[in-house]
Amino acid sequence: MSLYTIIGAGPVGTLMAVMLSRRGQSVRLLERRPDPRAAPPERGRSINLALAARGIVALEQAELMSLIAPQMIAMRGRMLHDELGALEFLRYGQNEREVIYAIDRERLNRVLLEAAASCAGIEFEFGQRCIDVDPQAGIVRLRAEDTGAVRSVPYQILLATDGAASAVRTALVARGLSRADEQPLAHDYKELVIPPRRGTLAAADYVFEPHALHIWPRGDHMLIALPNTDGSFTATLFLPRHGDSGFDRLDGEAAVRSFFQHQFTDAAAAIPDLTQQFAAHPQSRISTLHCERWQAKGRILLLGDAAHAIAPFHGQGLNCGFEDCRILDRLLVSHIDVGAAFAEFERERRPNTDAIAAMALENYLEMREAVRSRQFAPRQQLAAELERRFPGRFIPRYSMVMFHPEIPYAEAKRRGEQQQRVLDALPVQLAAAPLDASVLATVRSRLDEAGL
Repeated sequence: MSLYTIIGAGPVGTLMAVMLSRRGQSVRLLERRPDPRAAPPERGRSINLALAARGIVALEQAELMSLIAPQMIAMRGRMLHDELGALEFLRYGQNEREVIYAIDRERLNRVLLEAAASCAGIEFEFGQRCIDVDPQAGIVRLRAEDTGAVRSVPYQILLATDGAASAVRTALVARGLSRADEQPLAHDYKELVIPPRRGTLAAADYVFEPHALHIWPRGDHMLIALPNTDGSFTATLFLPRHGDSGFDRLDGEAAVRSFFQHQFTDAAAAIPDLTQQFAAHPQSRISTLHCERWQAKGRILLLGDAAHAIAPFHGQGLNCGFEDCRILDRLLVSHIDVGAAFAEFERERRPNTDAIAAMALENYLEMREAVRSRQFAPRQQLAAELERRFPGRFIPRYSMVMFHPEIPYAEAKRRGEQQQRVLDALPVQLAAAPLDASVLATVRSRLDEAGL
C-alpha cells in the first residue's frame, strides 16, 4: 500500500505527488477522468490559467520549470478595450520580470502528469471516482467510471486535491469532521475561443496583442481573453445570471449577436462562430468556499480548491494551490508526525487563503468597473512612483500578490489597506508631475505611522 493516496490528478495533486516522490515517498494518484495525456482536452469549462510568482516558485522547488516554461506566454499588463474599440495598455509591474504568464490548463496538466510518470514511486489510476471516505476505517470507496464497479481501498495518508466539489470534503462534512460554506457569486461565466487570423502559429496571426491580458470592462459585467501558444485566445464572459445584462436575456442567436456587437464589438468580429460557441459551451457558476477543519484523524488533509476555492479574478487559484504544495512539503520535512504537519499547515494557511479569497472578489470590481475611471491609471502611476521612491516600504497590493511570494497573502492585504490610505491622502494630479520634497516627507511620515 502506498504511503500517500492523492484523490485528484489535476495540477495541484500531480505537483504534490512529484514533490513527495522527490523525497522518496510512494504515492497512489487517483483520478475520476480518463488519462488527460490520452484523452481529448475538455473545452468550455475551465478558465484559462495565469501563472505568477507563487506558482513558479513551487514549480522551481519541484524542478519542473524547464518543462513548463515553453508552454507559457508572458502577459506584461492589461489591455483595456472600451465600447468604441479604443485600447489602453496598463503595465503590471515596474520591470520586465514583473509579468504573469498565460498557460493552458490541459497542457499544464499533461506536462505535470508526464513528469510524474517519470518519477519513481508514483502509480496512477484513472477513471476512478471517489464516492466516499471512511476516516475511521481508513478506507476510500471508488467507482469505476467505465463499468460502475465499486470497490474499497485502504489508505495510510490521504490528500484531497479533488477540487471545489471535493468528494473527500463532502465525506468529512457528512461525518461532522469538517464544515463548508459555499458562497456563490451572482455572476456566472462562459468560455469562448477567439481563433487566430489564419490558423497558423505565427505571432502576427494573433487577432489582438498576445503579450497582454485583454479586458472589456463594462461596469456590472466583463469579457477577458488570455493568449494561447497556437495563436488563439481563450475568452471568458462574466455576466450576472439575471438582469438587463444577464445571461437570462441571451436566449437566442439574435440576442447573443446583438449583445456582443454592442458591448464587445472587436471581440464579436473576431469570433466567426460566436453564436454556435455560445450555445454549445456551458454556463458555469462561480463560488467562494470557506471550509473549517481541513484535516481529520491525523491522516487526511484537504488541499487547493478542496479546502479553499476562490473566485478567479485575481489569477491566484492555481498559484495558491501550488503554494499549498510548497508549504506542505516544507512542513512534512520539518515535522516527524504527519498529523502535526497537517494541523500546522491549516493554522498557517487559513489566514492567507481567507485573505486571497477576499482580494479576488475585490479585484473583480476593479477589473470590470474601477479600471474605467479616469483616475484609475493616474492612481496606478502614482503608486508605481511611490514604489520607486520607497522600495520595500511601498509595494502596490497587486504586485505583492503576484510578484512577491515571500509576502503572505494576509500581509499583502493588511499592507495594501494601509498603503491605500496613504495613497488616498495624495491628490491624483501628483501622478503627472515629479514629487517634490514636501510630498515625499509627507509620504514618509505616513508610512512611518503605518509601520511600513
